[in-house]
Amino acid sequence: MERKKIERINELAKKARTIGLTDEEIAERDSLRKEYLDAIRRNFKQTLDSIEIIDKGE
Repeated sequence: MERKKIERINELAKKARTIGLTDEEIAERDSLRKEYLDAIRRNFKQTLDSIEIIDKGE
């Protein structure tokens, strides 16, 4: 995920804690969060798929 989008998520989170968000900003935040979580899940799956288990029979 692009660094710019992560920064925007953080901006919206800070604004939500301070003065609140408009309906449009809430929709943007939700969309960016979904995109972020999808990227994390893809990366995690790739990591798990690359793990090779070696059983030494001990």
